[in-house]
Amino acid sequence: MEINNTPQRRAASALLLLAFSSAALLRADDDSRGTKLPEFVVTESRVANDEPAGTLAMPVSALRYEPRVDVQARNFAEAQADVSIRGGVFESTGVRVGAAALSDPQTGHYFFELPVSPELLRAPAVLTGLDNAAGSFNAGTGTVEYAWSPVRTGGRASLAAGEHGFRRESLYGAATRAFHDGRDVLGADFAVAQSKSHGAIPFGDHDFSRANGRLQWRTANAQTDAFVGYQRKFFGWPNLYTPFGFNETENLQTVLAVVNHSWHDAHGNKFAAAAFYRRNKDDYEFNRAVPGASNPFQHTTWLRGVDLAGRVQLAEAAVRYSLDVAHDNLQSTALTFGRFHDRTLSKATLVPEIVTALGDGQLISRAGATFDRSDRDGSAWSPLAGLSWSNPASQGVRLEYSETTQLPSYTALNSNAAAGLFRGNPNLGRSRARNLELGASTEWRGWKLEAAAFRRWDDQLVDWTFRTGVIARTANPVDTVTDGLEALASYRSARVDATLGYAWLHKRSDYGSASIDASFYALNFPEHRATAAVRWRLGGGFELRSDNEYRVQTPNVLRTTGGRHALLSSAGLYYLPPAWRGWEFSAIVDNLWDSDFQEVPAVPASPRQWAVAAAFRW
Repeated sequence: MEINNTPQRRAASALLLLAFSSAALLRADDDSRGTKLPEFVVTESRVANDEPAGTLAMPVSALRYEPRVDVQARNFAEAQADVSIRGGVFESTGVRVGAAALSDPQTGHYFFELPVSPELLRAPAVLTGLDNAAGSFNAGTGTVEYAWSPVRTGGRASLAAGEHGFRRESLYGAATRAFHDGRDVLGADFAVAQSKSHGAIPFGDHDFSRANGRLQWRTANAQTDAFVGYQRKFFGWPNLYTPFGFNETENLQTVLAVVNHSWHDAHGNKFAAAAFYRRNKDDYEFNRAVPGASNPFQHTTWLRGVDLAGRVQLAEAAVRYSLDVAHDNLQSTALTFGRFHDRTLSKATLVPEIVTALGDGQLISRAGATFDRSDRDGSAWSPLAGLSWSNPASQGVRLEYSETTQLPSYTALNSNAAAGLFRGNPNLGRSRARNLELGASTEWRGWKLEAAAFRRWDDQLVDWTFRTGVIARTANPVDTVTDGLEALASYRSARVDATLGYAWLHKRSDYGSASIDASFYALNFPEHRATAAVRWRLGGGFELRSDNEYRVQTPNVLRTTGGRHALLSSAGLYYLPPAWRGWEFSAIVDNLWDSDFQEVPAVPASPRQWAVAAAFRW
């Protein structure tokens, strides 16, 4: 019996999760007495398991159980994942790697096609509210931001195997050389990885490979990275994008080249700049048994851009600024309608801030604006303003208002509006998101606690909708009002790392004159979502890692199995032999309870999968 169809099993599993988490936290409290806790860093990982059981690790892997991010996977997250923040849609989430604002001009389904090994990146940060308005590019609700990690001499080789013919091999190596008495460091690293599987269900096979390399020059207050990477992904899945019972496939090839420079000083001044090139080739088959059926879907997109951002400290005031420029173009066998196939987007941001002493802390007042422009859709101004107060005891409160605008992708603009599987709308224009937010943070007995309440108004947000009897999905604009609450608690000790999250969302929508029966994205969100990530160092070289998510999803007529309630978990047991330095052995299980919950409506869930791995670090 499946967990989602059996209330008793749901309750038992929830109690088991609660018992495990409580035991770990109680043990953590005992271990922390008399021990100084490490400083909490907002960009540290909030998930427990770094690698999945079914494929190789990718940047999106670190988001699977992130409390502030909802990853809606097809097959598994590393195959194809829609990443949404605060009840937004997959195309309203932005991505930055260093200073570079990356995306895919064709569709947001490929925003996280990043041919970058996780070893080259720090843990992701999630920008929302005013931070997203000031730091995003063509992203309405949030931005996931990765920073380049410093190169350290060493390496890691790993082999993994599991059920369904799964195997994975990966290799990472890095070397450095110091100059000027160790003050400056030249580094280089590379990473290669591949994975294959017959698939957890019939026609769910995959074949992935990735190679990338980087040169880095690092000084005491600056870092320059030059990166190039290539990734190839083939995977299949029934109902991958359409709810009509066909076995579909994707074949993706992504190239990324980035030069990134960052600098800061002890006075609060900062500067970062990047130039990048990205090419993504996509060959989608609606029916793998009849290649080319219902029109061939072959697309190639190019994205080139430059980005810069900085902060200038001026006594008790400061100015934050940024400029992003990107040019894209598309070649396609199917996206041949619409008004254009290339465009240039730009955004400029200016945010002055003033610091004032208030009580035992300081008040920071920020007010500014962003200016978005496109050579195809005109321009728009967006205001932002905020007040935030904090003190040395790590207590803080903030009140913010911000606006962002966004333009749609080519799949929405250039798909045939009257026929085909995906029906677009060439008249779709700029959407606008307005966000009002109140937040607070504090520390208590070693816990870092954060909470926020917000209301967001999305005007002319692009959604894909379904109508019974119509063999297609259609791009339609929708106005929504989203109310939300978020709470996050994080704890670190010598024995246990724990992160707990909760989010509540309520949404109202207006599709105007459009007739719809279901929404694939805008109305596919959890009304309640709780997460728990625990790393428990058991001693003797053993470590238990558990990621967990419980959600109550809003109803959707397209969801055929799994119901509204889902408990999703990943668990890993790791052994680092004290006598064998550098070795690591692990056993990982994804979808521990074998849930059949459809994260994307009508897309079959990926069943439980396990794998064992051995790795050596030097």
